[in-house]
Amino acid sequence: MSEPILLETQDGIALITLNRPEQLNALNYALIDQLMAALDRIEGDAAVRAVILTGAGERAFSAGADIKEFSESVEQGAAVAVRDFVRRGQAMTARLEAFKKPVIAAVNGLAFGGGCEITEAVHLAIASDRALFAKPEIKLGMPPTFGGTQRLPRLAGRKRGLELLLAGDPFPPEHAREIGLINRIVPHDQLLSAARELAGRITRHSPGAVAGTITAVTRGLNMPIAEGLLVESEQFAALVPSHDLAEGSRRGSSGGRRRMWERSRRPALVIASEAKHPSNRMRGKMDCFVASLLAMT
Repeated sequence: MSEPILLETQDGIALITLNRPEQLNALNYALIDQLMAALDRIEGDAAVRAVILTGAGERAFSAGADIKEFSESVEQGAAVAVRDFVRRGQAMTARLEAFKKPVIAAVNGLAFGGGCEITEAVHLAIASDRALFAKPEIKLGMPPTFGGTQRLPRLAGRKRGLELLLAGDPFPPEHAREIGLINRIVPHDQLLSAARELAGRITRHSPGAVAGTITAVTRGLNMPIAEGLLVESEQFAALVPSHDLAEGSRRGSSGGRRRMWERSRRPALVIASEAKHPSNRMRGKMDCFVASLLAMT
């Protein structure tokens, strides 16, 4: 019998694969438990800087909870069903959401029910052009139980979230991108390479700064902004003694900012010409942003 979770690490990036392709990677209790154990191992491994989460096979990221298994829990009554099914699933999505290393979902197919809730919870998500999303729990006579009633409306807005939750209809990746459920869509055969490229753009930065940013955003989203700003301050203060911040400050004060400032003062026509090239667009935006900060100092 194959393991429900596969874990491999390459270049500081852990790839977790939900490995029940014949069951459309349905989330049974064993899979959830092993996913939680894999996250524990990754958290304790300083060499791993980011996580990619995907599904085995060509059909599904995850079609959601294992209906047969949770139905058996339901038959034993509310206390057992809540303990074994609801709390287990909510603990999984909460763990993914609060994980201090960036978690990127590479959605390779169906992301229904719990599969969609995993996508809601992770920090970033890239979808194949073959992906399909749905919140079909209403058709089973129940609301979502792994956090979908809370996270989806926060991402999409109350009315758009409720439409998806109450109608239960599938929706394409274009709509998922529109409502903020995913970051972008890529051709199916480029999915994992796109996820690795995104992970690489993050892991080039200080692990402490990445973790602090994730924590500030995750905790702050559910707070009044004044309280969120306190969390932001706490995360900064924790990094003040760190080597990474000292080194970053040293680089910034020894000419790095000045080079950006000088570049931002080039004639506008030169910058506009360079901006036509896709590889230079983001760099140009960053230079302008830095220039505006320097102008205020």
